[in-house]
Amino acid sequence: MNALHAVSIQTADFDVSAEIAALRAGDPGVGAVCCFVGTVREHSAGEAVASMELEHYPGMTEKSIAAMIEEARRRFDIRGVRVIHRVGLLAPTDQIVLVAVTSAHRGESFQACEFLMDYLKTQAPFWKKEATPQGARWVDARASDDAALARWGITAAPNT
Repeated sequence: MNALHAVSIQTADFDVSAEIAALRAGDPGVGAVCCFVGTVREHSAGEAVASMELEHYPGMTEKSIAAMIEEARRRFDIRGVRVIHRVGLLAPTDQIVLVAVTSAHRGESFQACEFLMDYLKTQAPFWKKEATPQGARWVDARASDDAALARWGITAAPNT
């Protein structure tokens, strides 16, 4: 995967401005940048969240996301993609995920960014555990996430 289609799974936080600048660097054909940043909420399912812990399978996760980016490139006229997903222990307000997409025009960039996030929420091999006052609980995919993916013609794989 070249620098214009980069995936990072990391414990460290990220600088959104620096990541977008790097994605745009040296590409005069970029006319649009769409960026999504996901953060840890202080409440989930009506309960306070003290922290969230994210786990993944190294190597497998990166390959899955790289394949997802290739599918986005097939569907949309995009120039570059940057996906960063954090793992480890995170607190409310911490950044979890960055999806940034460049294209010549805004429509393709918006659509590709939304497609990639819908796919990440349901198909990427991450496991999330929230710490609440009632104890720790694993977070399952929501029906609304599966429905968002379905509008792209993709059926969510069953959890195993």
